[in-house]
Amino acid sequence: MNIYAVQTIYRSEMKRFFRTIMQSLISPVISTSLYFIVFGAAIGSRIQEVEGVSYGAFIVPGLIMLSVMTQATSNASFGIYFPKFTGTIYELLSAPVNFLEIVLGYVGAAATKAMFIGVIILITAFFFVDLNIAHPIAMVAFLVMTCLSFSLLGFIIGIWAGNFEQLQLIPLLVITPLVFLGGSFYSVSMLPGIWQTIAMFNPVVYLISGFRWAFFGVADVDITVSLAAIALFTGACLAVIWWIFRTGWRIRQ
Repeated sequence: MNIYAVQTIYRSEMKRFFRTIMQSLISPVISTSLYFIVFGAAIGSRIQEVEGVSYGAFIVPGLIMLSVMTQATSNASFGIYFPKFTGTIYELLSAPVNFLEIVLGYVGAAATKAMFIGVIILITAFFFVDLNIAHPIAMVAFLVMTCLSFSLLGFIIGIWAGNFEQLQLIPLLVITPLVFLGGSFYSVSMLPGIWQTIAMFNPVVYLISGFRWAFFGVADVDITVSLAAIALFTGACLAVIWWIFRTGWRIRQ
């Protein structure tokens, strides 16, 4: 393992993040505040509790997941796409660095950025609602696994994308709708019977459900199923990345 190569890629990506630190901090804080004003005040006044949890607190895990998934995907996809766009990726591929070290550097940096944003949103939430975390270790574990898995997905998107527009295609048209339809602002049990069944085909349901369980001890899906779902998703992303570097798809072609 060439640890110096991993550190170099990681530090380079993190420096790019900290160059825009104010935007990175202000944007999630404002967005989270608006969500609490709209959903917490307007809708929360009509929905007092969901599964024994105040509505304002109930939406916190969904808000964090929404930002973490989109940020992890976007950061990882841009991180690997930009070297492709400028042509510097060929210097990286010709260096004594294997694919695992490249993935660790880019994905590790993207996951760190997403976790940073997730923590900022969590801190912001404490100013709006009375929030108690039932299983803090499990909460951190779910947050880390989600950041890593969606950073891996973003890495794949960055390899696949042929232009800057395609970088935002999956986050905007796929991930964001799935999060909104995945029980981020409501419980799946509140849906009519047929829609509950349909919702179970949404993979994001299992991630949000497990993350919410870590906060409040309540979940739409059994916690072991949520863990199995995120492990399966992570394994699938790793398999695709391995295949990409083995075949050179969209990198050397």
